[in-house]
Amino acid sequence: MASAKDWLEGARLRTLPAAAAPVLVGGGAAFNLGAFSIGKSLLALGVALALQIGVNLANDYSDGIRGTDQDRVGPTRLTASGLVPARQVLAFALFTFGVAGVLGLALIAWSGHWWMVAVGLASVGAAWFYTGGSRPYGYMGVGLSELFVFVFFGLVATVGTTYVQTTNLPWWVWCAASGIGLISVALLMVNNIRDIPTDSQVGKNTLAVRLGDGASRVAYTVMIVGGLLLGAVALAGVGNTYWWLIAAALLLAGLPGAVTIAKGAKGLALLGSLRNTGLYALAYGVLVGAGLALSSAI
Repeated sequence: MASAKDWLEGARLRTLPAAAAPVLVGGGAAFNLGAFSIGKSLLALGVALALQIGVNLANDYSDGIRGTDQDRVGPTRLTASGLVPARQVLAFALFTFGVAGVLGLALIAWSGHWWMVAVGLASVGAAWFYTGGSRPYGYMGVGLSELFVFVFFGLVATVGTTYVQTTNLPWWVWCAASGIGLISVALLMVNNIRDIPTDSQVGKNTLAVRLGDGASRVAYTVMIVGGLLLGAVALAGVGNTYWWLIAAALLLAGLPGAVTIAKGAKGLALLGSLRNTGLYALAYGVLVGAGLALSSAI
């Protein structure tokens, strides 16, 4: 029988900071634009966290029943390990998607932007078909996984948080959203770099498998640096005179994960980089979000 710790590992809590980060940035942008709502921001945060947990459990279920998680390194796989029946993992995944849906509908009703129901459905669809269905795009290795992470965990989560509070979306909002989008893709990349040996054996052709270990590590570094630069540009764009100091702090926050990747760590040694990349995403959310919110004051 699975313990509470097993369920927490299966939910992959290390990924939750990256889910919260776009909401922090979007909330900071809304504050800058004079339209911040703590209630709407908290609902957006709930949607983001529930979706992330749903994605993690759905992937656990889909990879587990395919047999691609049998020899995976990293957090406990509930389905593949046999700790939890597959149907139960699926039920909890659908439950968390349902929670995200209820919170999302409440947010949409509050804001009055009913067309965003389509965005919510697209988000759940992208989450499910990453490893679910007969032809999961996460197994194709053509960059769709990275593209959808960039779009949904970067642009949609950030810009959506701002949009439900104000329909004013200046260019710097999109710039800041693109920054956290790249960092979210970097989080996916380090996860897939860790799994290159096992994924290649079971036919899961992620982009990391296609690129190879060395090129994937270079791509990770480009994403980390690119996210930092986009955040700095957004802060400079709203007139924050301390953008360079925030950029320096982000550089320090990103170094631990990047150094581990650069040194060629493999397997379990990459779990630290996975954690540090998630914390880097959170640092981006806190620093860039606060920088956007307080730019008029400093």
